[in-house]
Amino acid sequence: MHHVRIAPSLLAADFGRLAEEVTAVERASADLIHIDVMDGHFVPNLTLGPVVIEAVRRVTKLPLDVHLMIEEPERWVDAYAKAGADILHVHPEACPHLHRVVQQIRHAGMQAAVVLNPATPLHVLDYVLEDLSMVLVMSVNPGFGGQSFIPSALGKIAALRRMISERGLSDVVSISVDGGIKLDNAAEVVSAGATVLVSGSGIFATPDYTLTITEMRARGTSALHRHI
Repeated sequence: MHHVRIAPSLLAADFGRLAEEVTAVERASADLIHIDVMDGHFVPNLTLGPVVIEAVRRVTKLPLDVHLMIEEPERWVDAYAKAGADILHVHPEACPHLHRVVQQIRHAGMQAAVVLNPATPLHVLDYVLEDLSMVLVMSVNPGFGGQSFIPSALGKIAALRRMISERGLSDVVSISVDGGIKLDNAAEVVSAGATVLVSGSGIFATPDYTLTITEMRARGTSALHRHI
């Protein structure tokens, strides 16, 4: 994992021009498209579902990084696979049988990822880490875009990086970070151990997506190389 990947978060895009926004960030050299699915129950907000993911799938070749902030995600795994998701993220709090859901995601042909909320401890990963492609560290409380970065996430990212290294999984499991990621903290987050930066308003609220994504990746990558 010797390069930093940038995943623009569609939550901050202009939903009235969604296809254009997706095409714009793809042209601007984004690596993944991050899509937040919220059900109004697990988090206090309601966003989009499989139909919109199908629409996004039709307009981009980029991997779709789909973050399920929903209750009973196991009921929806196949629908998101069918809609075109490449990576499917679930929250341990929503999955009493986390191991089973992770296997279900993989059997459906997607990469499995687990999301850690700000107060969720790392030990929930103890028995599933080997089966994951990514762990997403939330650096805000999920539910709304445009929040500020929670600094305690840095220590958690560093501890997770150690855990992944100790298990010899550094080439298998990526660390992704979502919440308040902007140009000015990208390097700090990568220095802590992240290699995937999810950014919503940090990209979509800027006038030039290409400039922002290129600069965010450059700052992250230089921090990564100092770190190795």
